[in-house]
Amino acid sequence: MTLPVDMSTTLGNAWFPAPLFTASGCASSGKELAQFFPLNQIGAVVTKSVMSKPRHGRPTPRMAETPSGMLNSIGLQGPGIDSFLANDVPWLLEQKARVIVSIAGETVEEYSTLARKLRSVSGISAVEVNISCPNVENRGLVFACDPDASRRVIDGVRKTIGGDLPIIAKLSPDVTDLPSIARGVVDAGADGLALINTVLGMVINIDSMRPHLGGKTGGLSGPAIKPVAVRAIYQVHAALPKVPILGMGGVASGRDALELILAGASGVSIGTASFGNPSAIIEIQNELRDLLAARGFATMQQAIGYAHREEA
Repeated sequence: MTLPVDMSTTLGNAWFPAPLFTASGCASSGKELAQFFPLNQIGAVVTKSVMSKPRHGRPTPRMAETPSGMLNSIGLQGPGIDSFLANDVPWLLEQKARVIVSIAGETVEEYSTLARKLRSVSGISAVEVNISCPNVENRGLVFACDPDASRRVIDGVRKTIGGDLPIIAKLSPDVTDLPSIARGVVDAGADGLALINTVLGMVINIDSMRPHLGGKTGGLSGPAIKPVAVRAIYQVHAALPKVPILGMGGVASGRDALELILAGASGVSIGTASFGNPSAIIEIQNELRDLLAARGFATMQQAIGYAHREEA
């Protein structure tokens, strides 16, 4: 008889009873998934990235299926921070869900403004700072691809929000030296890292012979990017072994989740898999528990970064 596995995990000073999370943008603020399972059964709901003002997003079409994945070009459509804090966060807390609020901005100052509004909100477990957005002050270069800009964003959020609420910096894999970007945001005050955001991709419609997406390029997600996620998590954990990583990218089974944990992830977010199966996150969590037990782990945390251990 195998003993039950302790599935709890921590990100910074925040404790979570389970290691599976939603991926920002793939479950809005949780209401859709709440029809299929109680939201308090997972680690936390990571909300869709919210900005200062309401946004309509990018032109349609916004999605395209690709082999082993999909492209999305939503453009951070959302209600804006004031409506979000008035409606979505209270609803999530009523469901006894743990909440990680994801914020996004076009300028360093916008991130600080968002952090200022979050400072007075009780019940939030952590803040995900999505720096995989174009920086309008710097000719549209994505913050997470610019070491200096990414550090300035995290520094501004940390100084504004204070020292208690964990900050998780969401990084892009579309860089040549991910560990150095990661080290920079940690030095600037990030408590953890979210790896990886989608990979930039594109589809051409061969009938119209034009880009299929209204925004031309989009973020590739799904099983196709899992090896990129495993590589990124492994590299960053090797460089920063004490920094917790919320891993994501193509996870569709308990085996996938375990692979990210062995690479160095302290928790795993599920995104694209939920579109095809809204109960995927619960099923993956149960599969992961069984896999950990079968391998003799008493706790999920014992498996974090196990792939880095030297052969006996």
